[in-house]
Formats: sequence, C-alpha cells, structure tokens
Amino acid sequence: MKKTLIALLTAGTLGALSSSALAAPELIDRVLAVVNKDVVLASQQDALVRKVKISAQEQGQSLPDDATLRRQALDRLIQESLVLQLADRQGLRVSDTQLEQAIAGIAADNRMSMEQMRAQLDREGMSYAQYREEVRREILMSEVRRNQVRRRINISDQEVKQVVDVIKQQGQQQSEYHIGHIQIALPDNPSAEQLDAAKSKALRLLNALKEGADFRKLAIAESNGPKALEGGDWGWMSPQEMPTLMAEAVQGAGKGDIIGPLRSGAGLHIIKVFDTKGQQQVNLTEVKARHILIKPSIILSEDKAKGMLDGFLNDLKTGKATFAQLAEKYSEDPGSAVQGGELGWASPDMYAPEFRDMVNRLQPGQISQPFRTSFGWHIVQVEDRRSQDATDKAMEQRAYQLIYNRRFSEEVQSWMDELRDSAYIRIEDGRS
Repeated sequence: MKKTLIALLTAGTLGALSSSALAAPELIDRVLAVVNKDVVLASQQDALVRKVKISAQEQGQSLPDDATLRRQALDRLIQESLVLQLADRQGLRVSDTQLEQAIAGIAADNRMSMEQMRAQLDREGMSYAQYREEVRREILMSEVRRNQVRRRINISDQEVKQVVDVIKQQGQQQSEYHIGHIQIALPDNPSAEQLDAAKSKALRLLNALKEGADFRKLAIAESNGPKALEGGDWGWMSPQEMPTLMAEAVQGAGKGDIIGPLRSGAGLHIIKVFDTKGQQQVNLTEVKARHILIKPSIILSEDKAKGMLDGFLNDLKTGKATFAQLAEKYSEDPGSAVQGGELGWASPDMYAPEFRDMVNRLQPGQISQPFRTSFGWHIVQVEDRRSQDATDKAMEQRAYQLIYNRRFSEEVQSWMDELRDSAYIRIEDGRS
C-alpha cells in the first residue's frame, strides 16, 4: 500500500509537471541592455515611458512616436545604471531614515501632508514603495554626480573678481532666459563623414523648427543632451549660470529666437529662447544659522547619532542646556563648534542640498528636527534672515556660486561621456 501510494503521488506530480511543461511559457520581464554587471529591464523602460507620458499630458506637451520615446528612455536608464553602479562601488548608501526625511521635505516643499502625497501617488498609479525607491535612486545619483564633478572644478580668485565686477556693473540687475537645448553628439576627433552627418541632421532640425515644429517634441526625439526626456528644457537661467557656449549665444537674443548650430567638444547644439525676463532685480538672501553635527561611525550607529540630537532637543526645550553649550561640547564641525555652532551669514546655496532646503524652510528662531546630509546628522537653528546684502563677501559668494553652477553644467556631461566610454554596454537587440 505504501509503495502504491508513493507511486500514485509521484505519478500525479510528474503528470502535473508534464502538463506545466507543455503549457505556453509566460514572459515575466525582458533584458533590454547589459551594462557592465547590471541589466536594464523592459519593466524599467515601461515605467519611465509612462512617467514621461504623464508629465507631458499634464503640461499639454506632444511627444514623438513610442519607438523614439522608448529609445530615449533606454539611453537614460543606461546612464542611471552606470551612475548607480559607481555609487555601489564607492559604498554610498541612503538609510531609511534619510530617505523618509527627504520625502517629508518634498511633501513640505509642495505644501502637502504625507497622506496627501500618498493619495497623489495613488492617482498617478505609483505605489509608495515604488516612489521611495525612485527617490533613493535620485539621492544616490545626485550624490555621485556632485562628488565626481566637484573635484573637476577649480575656480580662481581672479575669475570670482571678474564676475563680481560684472554684477556690480549691472547694479544687481540681471536678465534671465528660459532655454531649450538640442545636442547632436559627436565622438572625440570625429571623422569627416561623422561631422557631415551631424551637420546634415542639425540643418534638418533647424529647417523643421523654422517651419513651426515643436521644439520640445524634437528634443525628445532627436537630442543626445542631458535634458532630452524633459524636452531639452533647461529652465530659467542667468547668462552667468549657463555653460559658456550657451551664455555667449543668447546675448542679445529675444523670445522665440533659435540659435545654431553651434560647435563644442561634445557635438553640435541648437538653442531656443523660450522666454526672457529683462533686467529683473536680483535679491540676495542670506541666513544666519547655527548647527550641531554628529557623525555616525563604526562605534556610533545612525540611530544613536540621531538619538543624541533628539536628546539635545529635549535639553533645549527644558532649558537644561543652551544651543551654544551643546555645540561647543558635542558638535563634530570643528570650525563652528568653537563658536557655539555659529555659521555666520551665508547664502543657503553654499550649503549641502539637504542643509540648504532645511534652512530655507525654517523661520527665524526655529530649530529643526534631526536631519541627515552627506556629512552626518544635524540640528540647525535659523537665527535671522536678510535680503539684498551688498557686502563684498556676499558678492564673492554669489559670484563663486554662479561660476560653479556654470562649470558643473559643463563638466557633468563630459564626466558622463567618459563613464559611458569606459563601460561595457550591450543592447540586446544587436545594436551597440
């Protein structure tokens, strides 16, 4: 009986397996590209295309055909994979606490509660778990880009002085341009055939634009630039913030002007001035802040570092200690600790992004909850805020930031090209 039962069970199992084996296979996902040791999946491409379509629908923006859109999405995902792999090699991580802090900041900036944000995500067809991972990826990529590109940027005192002189000559008056950009990529030392092909493409695009073609739609379909999936839209910028080539091109240009093709080391460029803001007053806003920094380590965990700051907040609330006393005793920022945590007057743009966003949200006198930056855990108090400071130091800080923003825009694409050139990339449909 025992043997018969086992035989029957075995026969049933094998019969089921045979039936399953004969059934049509179900495709769960598909590899679109191999990027070093990583892969890009069809599901990732689907999600990005869906996101671009939702954004375009909200803005009333037309899009190219699906095949073109999917090609651009695959290219963006390959770039993201390369940057995230570099983050992994460098050991960069985003803790759950840091992630929730960033998401809470996004909600606050959009004047939404967390419940309202979750409801908005539901309406857009995205789960909160998916959104968390998307934000985690964005934080990691931003951190890698900042770390890698920052070391490539050197700014001399003479350069700062020249920009300060320009700002003074303008009397704090400054034009801004809303810029669109299409890039036609060229390799280093292109052949005559490659250059001719790029020129032909540029002229074709220019003719299409002159005949009324949608610039953003063409950028999504044809551009190799970093903002291709955003329709080539670089947003509002002053000439001092633009890459040099772009800044020189827009001088004297007006709304609707199309400029190009322009040649750079990265290829050919077509620029459109979507709009201008003529001679608007530039308000220099500075904050006077103080902070306490605690750095996690092998000995001090993330949770314990944050817990220390929670304890400091309680001491401040009960009057057990003053901010200056706690900063002098515990803060691991040596430059400010000896001053009771004082950072002095500074533009918020001079700080790390998370720190900048926090001081921008706080009102004078307010103390933040513990928050994480790449330097560690902080609490910060905004003591005061002022506008239109015209001291030499403020001018120099603004000039430095303008130069840095311009160089960053120029260098990030060069760095990305180098990262891609050194990688192994195989597109699974046979294209390289």
